[in-house]
Amino acid sequence: MAGMMPFDAASSRRVARTYATGDVVTQRGRTLALLDVRPGERVLDVGTGPGQLLEAIADAAGPDGVAHGLDPSPSMVEMARERCGDRAVVSERGIDGPGSLPDGPFDAVVSTQVLEYVADVPAALREIARVLRPGGRVLLLDTDWDSVVWNVTDRDRHRRVLRAWEAHLADPRLPCTLGPRLREAGFTDVVVDLVPLLNPEFDIDTYSAGMIEMITDFVGGRDGLTEEDARGWRADVRERDDYFFSLNRYCFRAVRP
Repeated sequence: MAGMMPFDAASSRRVARTYATGDVVTQRGRTLALLDVRPGERVLDVGTGPGQLLEAIADAAGPDGVAHGLDPSPSMVEMARERCGDRAVVSERGIDGPGSLPDGPFDAVVSTQVLEYVADVPAALREIARVLRPGGRVLLLDTDWDSVVWNVTDRDRHRRVLRAWEAHLADPRLPCTLGPRLREAGFTDVVVDLVPLLNPEFDIDTYSAGMIEMITDFVGGRDGLTEEDARGWRADVRERDDYFFSLNRYCFRAVRP
């Protein structure tokens, strides 16, 4: 997947900790409610990461269902397999176009924070449609990075940092076009839900705290930013009494006719 950052064991553990924060637990609960997995269903989780969502899908599908997770990162796959045990199938693979997903038919396909890393989104959507049964549903959750709000003093450096951070994505503004692309791929009944993340104060156990560290590690040495610039930005957003962070994610649901 174009732009995807490599995840070694250490960075995978960091992602897992971020996914365990209250912000993302709430997001995951909302995702599960919208996906509405029923006992006995076959569900594919594309980009399963550390496996928290896949574990919940397996619980909802029950012993007569199938929960199948995919991730291109070996360390993520290892974590997901350890978490889910024999309740789910986890494969080391990504979504890269025709034939990249396991043959279905699946009742539902879910993918959170993945398509914004994919260079050919129309091909990915066609591949999702291929493995869904008629009447099957898809749920896609992605971020529009234009929606990020962070209280900082040095606005110019902040803009440079976020511009450098966007380099790890294929499309940092994917939600703007995802609805039309779903319809072009043949999906119907497209519905969009807003999933906001809000941290009005700094807390180490929040999504934004984890993102500060990931962004700091990524942007140093990129787009004219030095390591000192990156550390300065981190101090600017973290070390203040008036901390504020907000980010919008968008959840698209659709049906294969």
